[in-house]
Amino acid sequence: MARDRRGRALRRRAVVLLLAALVTAVFTVTLMAGQTYYPLDEVVRVVLGEQVPGASFTVGRLRLPRAVLAVVAGFSFGMAGVTFQTMLRNPLASPDVIGISSGASAAAAMAIVTLSLGETQVSIVAITAALAVALLVYTLAFKDGVVGTRLILIGISIAAMLDSVVAYVLSQAAEWDLQEAMRWLTGSLNGTTWHQTAPAAVALAVLCPVLLSQARNLSALQLGDDTASALGVRVERTRVTVIVAAVGLIAFATAASGPISFVAFLSGPIAARIAGPGGSLLVPAGLVGSLLVLVADFTGQFAFDARFPVGVITGVLGAPYLVYLIIRTNRAGSSL
Repeated sequence: MARDRRGRALRRRAVVLLLAALVTAVFTVTLMAGQTYYPLDEVVRVVLGEQVPGASFTVGRLRLPRAVLAVVAGFSFGMAGVTFQTMLRNPLASPDVIGISSGASAAAAMAIVTLSLGETQVSIVAITAALAVALLVYTLAFKDGVVGTRLILIGISIAAMLDSVVAYVLSQAAEWDLQEAMRWLTGSLNGTTWHQTAPAAVALAVLCPVLLSQARNLSALQLGDDTASALGVRVERTRVTVIVAAVGLIAFATAASGPISFVAFLSGPIAARIAGPGGSLLVPAGLVGSLLVLVADFTGQFAFDARFPVGVITGVLGAPYLVYLIIRTNRAGSSL
């Protein structure tokens, strides 16, 4: 048993190192490649703060903030998504499905179209709405504890209502507001600046350690509330802590990049498949999320004749998996 445990731990560390190396490699490629190619030495000099003709603007002001936000947003979505999936013991329990992203989207659409707010105000409204929707879903789902199926069904219902609000708001929008709202709702890294990236990066730096400190308790929740409580876990305290931290990550990442579809949904299952059983999936899922967003954004920019926002590419990847997961669950004769 001890040998098997050591083997699983070694595999997990190897997977984390491999994913980190892949994220670093793709991050570097996104800085070097594009309509203009810059050698690695020039990219490194720009990152270190040197002035390099041409590269300082293209790499330093256009590509670098975009790539950093891709890593930060992807890690935030991946870590938050696997937190919900682990806590509720259900692969469908991601922020995409249970209404948190829809809350941020609806609030942002109203802020842009109805209130004509600026970029900073839209971000603040989106963050507040995501937190409010998470609180609402949790409150409605709470009855002698939180049951995963009940929370998911309530979240799906609230998401459907919020999506209808988005559709109504967009139907009333002027053409110039509609373009801005759709860019935000799709999930896009176009035109990213350090002003957008910094709040999401700070939120990740603060909230990631909170989730990591709860990793063992979070894993215990997979065994059920009674078993976790018998193991010494303060169930409701742990649940509230991880929900607040995960929703905070989702809220700030969504405010910076828009609701990039299915990254939170896909990262956990992919990480579980490659990392194997045992141990926390928080870091592997975060790295998978960063890799997904980096690759999807680069693909959307250069793989087709037209340029597509990152959310379009991740949506193409995630939607078939959602259908597959629902069909597999139905065939297994289990509920959501």
